[in-house]
Amino acid sequence: MTFLNPLLLAGTALVAVPIILHLIMRQRPRYLEFPALQFIQRRHDTNQRRLRLRHLVLLALRAALIALLAFALARPSVRLAGALGKQEAPVAAALVFDTSVRMNYRHENRTRLQAAQQLGQWLLSQLPAESQIAVIGTDQAPVAFQVDRGAAKHRIEGLETTAVSQPLTDAIVDAVELLGRSELVRKEIYVFSDLAGVSWPEDAAARLQEAMGQLPAVGTYVIDVGVDDPVNSSLGDVRLSADVLSRGSPLTVDTQVFQTGKGSVRTVEFYLLDSDRRPVKRGGDTLSLEDGQSRQITFHIEGLPLGTHQGYVQILGQDGLADDDRRYLTVEVQPAWRVLIVSPKPVDASAVYLSEAIAPTAFRRTGQARFEPAAIPYEKLAETPLDSYSAVCLLDPAPLEAGTWQKLANYTADGHGLAVFFGGNARPVNTFNDKAAQQVLPGKLVRQVRRPDGDTHLSPRDFSHPALAAFRRFGGAIPWEAFPVLRYWQFRDIHKGVAVIVPYSDGEPALLDRPVGQGRVLTMTTPVSDDPNRDPWNLLPVGEAWPFVVLANEAMSYLVGSGEKQLNYVTGQAALLHLDASKPYRAYVLTQPDGLEVRLAADLRRNALMVTATEDPGNYRVQAGGTGGIDRGFSANVPPAQTRLQRATDERLGAIFGEYPYHVARSENEIEREFTAGRVGRELFPMLIGLVALALGLEHVVANRFYRE
Repeated sequence: MTFLNPLLLAGTALVAVPIILHLIMRQRPRYLEFPALQFIQRRHDTNQRRLRLRHLVLLALRAALIALLAFALARPSVRLAGALGKQEAPVAAALVFDTSVRMNYRHENRTRLQAAQQLGQWLLSQLPAESQIAVIGTDQAPVAFQVDRGAAKHRIEGLETTAVSQPLTDAIVDAVELLGRSELVRKEIYVFSDLAGVSWPEDAAARLQEAMGQLPAVGTYVIDVGVDDPVNSSLGDVRLSADVLSRGSPLTVDTQVFQTGKGSVRTVEFYLLDSDRRPVKRGGDTLSLEDGQSRQITFHIEGLPLGTHQGYVQILGQDGLADDDRRYLTVEVQPAWRVLIVSPKPVDASAVYLSEAIAPTAFRRTGQARFEPAAIPYEKLAETPLDSYSAVCLLDPAPLEAGTWQKLANYTADGHGLAVFFGGNARPVNTFNDKAAQQVLPGKLVRQVRRPDGDTHLSPRDFSHPALAAFRRFGGAIPWEAFPVLRYWQFRDIHKGVAVIVPYSDGEPALLDRPVGQGRVLTMTTPVSDDPNRDPWNLLPVGEAWPFVVLANEAMSYLVGSGEKQLNYVTGQAALLHLDASKPYRAYVLTQPDGLEVRLAADLRRNALMVTATEDPGNYRVQAGGTGGIDRGFSANVPPAQTRLQRATDERLGAIFGEYPYHVARSENEIEREFTAGRVGRELFPMLIGLVALALGLEHVVANRFYRE
């Protein structure tokens, strides 16, 4: 037991006052002996004993009244478990603040971080002298005790939100580990949070409870600075048709608009930056949203010139949280990818199906084709330079010279793409199993398999591979069975690292992917070059063959590496820009969203530029060589989940902390009550005041009754 006001215990000495008055004011009777009174002497003695007893009871009640009142004013407290020391003994305290961008939510003319800072400054003044104090944010900065109280105050004042934030549970674990290194007996953690569910992930419960198990006596207090019913409109991830487009390809921008709290009507607009970096509106729409509702919005842009284009999608107007009202984007437009198609004679007839699938004649005439195919016969392959082509396709290859296979292997290893479509010319089989050919082929070529019944067809089981990404939106509604495969080649002894991305309906491999150096090789075990009117191997390109067209385009995009050129990142993620080997600049200037310029050195061996400082959301610009040199860029956005305001339930907090106690408070009074209870125990003042009232009532009743009699 301990006392908040121990000096007031001296008031118990006032118990002597009624005792002294009782002794002083007691009258000594005069002794007069009357013979007539002898008859009632015995009755007198009996009454005297009864009166004395009643006075003693009244005396005890009055003494208890004064003692209980003094005891209550001393404010005693009890604690049933844990170490208990003096109230003003130093403590090791960690003040953990949620500093995610979500804490910028404004309510009653202040952000949630400002509300947390105000409570943190007040709490700092309440901690005992000589306490060890650490101020920890969720910005993943190193944790340590501040030098003194002034440094802790300055640290709280300097807290800022960050777009790269770890969950609060991780910061609490860091706080527990830091307090474990303190020699002070009492240890306390104060967590300032808006109680948004994203900061309290359920999968972090085990790690948090394991850490707290090493320090079970720590007092944990969650200071809730959130808003019970937040109102906010927000944008989800921005999805582009591609980060890198060929000239003439349209740009499609998709995003979701979410509404939290009271419904509203919001206008969403799309802007692209012009050559002077000024925003130009390229589209807009107005949406009506209810609480918990989301709506998709799409913008289509055509005719983008060559080069890098940056912009943003924005919700107009103001709401509680501005950080999720704008999403940035970057897209590059480059010339059509050159693809070399090597086919048997007659070249025009053999290459027509693949050429028209990836670059229809109408698109080529209008400059809208993504690819620029060129067809040659196999006789010219050995003498044709390949470096100017982004991918090479071998249609129904016959045996090639070892030097040609080596040339293709070197070309692929340098980061290019190669596609091989096997057909009837692959004879003799053993020539494709030589060491030179096996540098690029997926395994040993074995034999032909015939399926004249027409029941065999392509049957992809999932669409996780980049070459199948476009099929995801169709789900199972793809009529593969309408395009039967009548004959195909079997491979055995598949090399390590080779993946079967499309099998046939009978389980045999149809399309295989093999990485070679920095490039990749796609091998299809049935051709796309034979005449369907002359004993065809398959009917893939026949009729309304849109699945073949989609597969050919996605496979070619995968081979030229368009999907690997990422230009849109989340904040904190390292950005990698692939550079033009023909312009080997050593130094680049990075312009950050706030206008700050930073010089970076390029990795000339990899022809790449790595940017790790992407903590700020916005558009980043990379330049070198002045006018006519390099002018590129990328964008970084806050993950949409970081701005979700839905609050964690009591059940989730209970599941995260498990058996370890914690206290939730929202105001200074609640904080003071909770940490007083945790630090010095539960106060007995309310109970003692009740006993004082009870004693006062009993004294009143007893005194009135005794005196009346």
